[in-house]
Amino acid sequence: MAIQAPTDFRRVIVAASVGNIIEWYDFYIFGSLAAVLSVKFFEPSHPVAALLSTIALFTAGFLIRPLGAFLFGWMGDRVGRKYTFLITLSGMGLGTGAIGLIPTYEAIGLTAAFLLFGLRMIQGLCLGGEYGGAITYVAEHVPDESRGYYTGWLQTSPTLGIVVSLAVVIATRTYFGNEVFEAWAWRVPFLLSFLLVAIAIYIRLQLRETPIFAEIKARGQTTRNPWKEAFLSSNMKYVGIATIVLIGQGVVWYSGQFWALYFLQQVSKVDALSSSYIVGAALLLATPSLILFGWLSDIVGRKPVILGGMLLAAITYYPLYLWLGTVTQPDNINYPTAIFIIFILVCYVGMVYGPVGAFLAEYFPGRIRYTSVSVPYHIGNGWGGGLVPFVTSAAFAATNSIGYALIYPIVVPAICFVLALILMPETRQVSIWQPAEPRAG
Repeated sequence: MAIQAPTDFRRVIVAASVGNIIEWYDFYIFGSLAAVLSVKFFEPSHPVAALLSTIALFTAGFLIRPLGAFLFGWMGDRVGRKYTFLITLSGMGLGTGAIGLIPTYEAIGLTAAFLLFGLRMIQGLCLGGEYGGAITYVAEHVPDESRGYYTGWLQTSPTLGIVVSLAVVIATRTYFGNEVFEAWAWRVPFLLSFLLVAIAIYIRLQLRETPIFAEIKARGQTTRNPWKEAFLSSNMKYVGIATIVLIGQGVVWYSGQFWALYFLQQVSKVDALSSSYIVGAALLLATPSLILFGWLSDIVGRKPVILGGMLLAAITYYPLYLWLGTVTQPDNINYPTAIFIIFILVCYVGMVYGPVGAFLAEYFPGRIRYTSVSVPYHIGNGWGGGLVPFVTSAAFAATNSIGYALIYPIVVPAICFVLALILMPETRQVSIWQPAEPRAG
């Protein structure tokens, strides 16, 4: 007999999204303040090397995310969705807040960089377990026919997390002034994490376990070994296909949102405050596109929407970034046009990211869903997408060429588009409310 979707699922979406926004705020405040952290935690006499070192640490937080997905995915499928993502949220908050407490390079030398690295690893591990938990939790509460639309609301949380991080940086810098901010007030956005995470934990404590996992547990169908079922069985083929889709999606996500900020600051040499305003405004305007394209995927399917975003990104990145460069000269910034260009880039993000949560939840069986969703997501986004800031910044630093910097953001989605066109199934008609059984070989 099929399980029924609960009627209070909208409250679940809000609660999961608020926690997710705060967790992504924690993760991205590091990137938003990369230029400041580079001079605080590395040898300041070599600014380019210090910045690249900081971006490398930012990237390391992405590279370790699949390990977090592997560890916490096991817990989520064995113990439950709710308690696992409470643990990941707590770890993220403590790791982020502690960055605001550690001494700088000037005080303790290279030890500062090692401490920063350790805390970044905690962030990456915890985020590796967060997304799979949040998307699985929401997907296992909403009706089949509108899963793209409702999970699209959750998909806005990473983008809104960036917006919150930029807003906090802007507010702190404006309140304290640039001199005080550079001296010590840069710590405030990190310390604020302690308060935000406490609020998020309180909200999530009010939630119950998902009805699908509760039913699996009541039937005695919980997996004994999620790793074996997910990776040492026929399910591994599906994990591989999902990973291809997620690598393309991840590169589009970080190329359209995060490298836009790096581009303004490092290529166009726009000051930190102005670049934050431009990117923040574009993100706010384009965030509804994640919900829009999630909803569209309920009508036309997950596959055409996601692949359409990859194809458009691969075709138009180069002219769009060239255009962005011409309208963001430091002494002559065309703010409306710059915001419009980044708005287009973020709409591509909406196409690839809005429906992908629904696709992943529908693609894998309930008993190993947390593990199977988490690992390909964080390989695709953590490795594929997470390399974007470092690869593009290093390529531009070495060549001073936008074309060379964009090779990775263009070629990877193009390859993933071709492979996914052949391999990716359509999942829109899949019901996850049927009794969960292991996938047949």
